[in-house]
Amino acid sequence: MLPLVHLFDRAYDGTPPWEIGRPQREFVELEEQGEIRGRVLDVGCGTGENALFYVSRHHDTWGVDFAPSAIRRAREKAERRGAAVHFEESSALDLSRLGETFDTVTDCGLFHTFLDEHRPVYSASVAAVLRPGGRLFILCFSEREPTDWGGPRRVTEAELHVTFAKGWKIRWVREARFETTMPQITGHAWLAALERAPVAPRARRRPPAPP
Repeated sequence: MLPLVHLFDRAYDGTPPWEIGRPQREFVELEEQGEIRGRVLDVGCGTGENALFYVSRHHDTWGVDFAPSAIRRAREKAERRGAAVHFEESSALDLSRLGETFDTVTDCGLFHTFLDEHRPVYSASVAAVLRPGGRLFILCFSEREPTDWGGPRRVTEAELHVTFAKGWKIRWVREARFETTMPQITGHAWLAALERAPVAPRARRRPPAPP
């Protein structure tokens, strides 16, 4: 079996169903509502439509994906549009290697690709590059999406709460729509808003009492 990175990379031999040629409406609305703040990282960015949208709204923006073909296309789009987005071929499970910090992280259709053992690694990886009080937004298929067409695993609201139980504040989880190019996909999804909890200061050790 091909390694996962090659399976995803081969999807870009054509046009994957998640590549809709424009930013996902859910993230456009978040930005318009002022939810997307400051410096932004889009994880699993694909060919970069969401990231290119953020930079058009004056956010300093990075996009990462572990599929080389996706990043190559994203860079080509950015060059054609004259958009200053930094696209990096990198794993979302090891974001600290970027050496950068962000105010907002967005995840459009990445979280639902992870196995159970990847989820806590992902949570820690995002926390490592997100400033305390920074925001993470996740759009993923929910258990309401039919399974007759296959696709990635479905995610329950409870699974989101379990994954981000430590070190995060879950602001809200609401029903949403994941847009694709395939009419048989209804796109039932969860949109989750999370906030990285502030790091608690270390308690100072009291000097020993005099004898």
